[in-house]
This record gives sequence, structure tokens and C-alpha cells, in this order.
Amino acid sequence: MYWLLALMSLSLLGMIATGIYFEFNPVKKDAPAARWLKTTLATNLLTFVAAQLGLLFLGIHDVMAAPVVAEAAKEISIGMGLAMIGAGIPTGLATIAAGIAVGPVGAASLAVIAEKPEIFGRTLVYLGLAEGIAIYGLVVTILMLGRL
Repeated sequence: MYWLLALMSLSLLGMIATGIYFEFNPVKKDAPAARWLKTTLATNLLTFVAAQLGLLFLGIHDVMAAPVVAEAAKEISIGMGLAMIGAGIPTGLATIAAGIAVGPVGAASLAVIAEKPEIFGRTLVYLGLAEGIAIYGLVVTILMLGRL
């Protein structure tokens, strides 16, 4: 299983290094290397996804075959684990929604500030309201964890 983890790490580092390289040295559209680049990146991405799936399947097998530790003070059942995942879902969805809301509000705020700089305070209020969505999700998660 360690070889899969090493394969995934090398593949991910290769994609990051390629992205950094081409950020500083962009490829021209009519360059002949563009076809080679697409093939290489597609192969690297396919290797990464295949290694991730292999790690997932082999990792599940190793975790399910692990011996039970008798010294555990409090054992977490499958139901408790699912309840904890369910308690974390509101925070995840709320942060995604906040990100979706802040994008257009921030763009509109910048456009308005460029025309009327005295309106800066109001735009901060609107951005705060959009970002408050994430805080509501966090509060709901904390309340749900208090019930577990």
C-alpha cells in the first residue's frame, strides 16, 4: 500500500511542478509541444486517479482487517461515525454557499467602490452578510455536536 501512496505523491508533485513551470513559461498556441503536453498531463492525471482508487480499495481492506483494540476507553460505532459526518455536513455546505455568495457580491462591491469610494462601508456590510452564511453552518454543526 505504501507504493500506491508514493505513486500518488509523485504524480501530484509532477502535476504541481508542471503547473508551476508552465505558469512561468507559457506554451504558445501554435507550438508543436502542445500535443505532447496534453498527453503527458492526461497520463499523469490518469495515474493519480488510478492510484487513488487503488489506495481506497486496498486501504478499506486493511482497515476492515485491522484487529480490534481492547484498550479503547470509548468505542465509536458506525452509527456514531455517521452522526459525526452528518454533523459536519452543514459546515461544508454553508462554506460552499458562502463562497458562491461572496464572489458576485465582492465583484459588485469593487465595481461600486471604483465609481463611488464613499460607499465602501456599505459594501463591507454586504460582504459580511454573505460570509455570515458560513458562520450559521458552523453554529448548526456545534449545536448538533452538543447533542451527540
